[in-house]
Amino acid sequence: MDKHLVGEFMGTLVLVLLGNGTVANVVLKKTLGNSSGWIVICSGFLVAVTAGVFTAIACGSDGAHLNPAVTLAVAVRSGDFSNFIPFAVAQLLGAFVGAILVWINFLPHWKETDDAGGKLACFSTGAVIRGFVPNVITEAIGTFMLVFLIFAVVKATPVAGLTPWLVGAIVFGIGTGLGGVTGFAINPARDLGPRIAHAVLPIPGKGGSDWGYAAVPVIGGLLGGGLAGALAKVLM
Repeated sequence: MDKHLVGEFMGTLVLVLLGNGTVANVVLKKTLGNSSGWIVICSGFLVAVTAGVFTAIACGSDGAHLNPAVTLAVAVRSGDFSNFIPFAVAQLLGAFVGAILVWINFLPHWKETDDAGGKLACFSTGAVIRGFVPNVITEAIGTFMLVFLIFAVVKATPVAGLTPWLVGAIVFGIGTGLGGVTGFAINPARDLGPRIAHAVLPIPGKGGSDWGYAAVPVIGGLLGGGLAGALAKVLM
């Protein structure tokens, strides 16, 4: 397999395992992290994204996108869309496998948790106040900020090894500043791959996978990423 695809797969797997694992540690009953709150979740995703970027680079993906929205933005900016589909597939598969590992890691805790919505939150996102258009706009704004700020960070040429931490910090800032509306998926693969895993895994009392909402982080994420790529092409 192409080393870039391996890197995208492994990096996204690590992102979901640590990020969604943090959600599970906060939400599921009888964990030591139960009810530790939103800041813990945002902090978990800071480290998850940072670790995912480092992993992707180490495994062969120099760009370390980990996100179809980032891949789309790079394609829009460069005019070369040849990597979009293969990267997106690798990212989706990595997210799917990462979610399965989250399920395995917390295996005794699913049956101890009565809240089906909480179990789904360990895999995918959902809006607190539902509305297709406003929810898509929220996801688009968050993803735009993520991608545009990644371009800005790369443009500033930080010292070697600092960029992944800065990307993680951007995710933390989006989570604490904007994320309380939709749960800040800001990554179609990070939401869709685990949602598919939730649908197929034998999780006790899991309920539905909320497919009526599933298009929101995909459409919003790709819209935000595409707009960020177009603006970066003009300004950067």
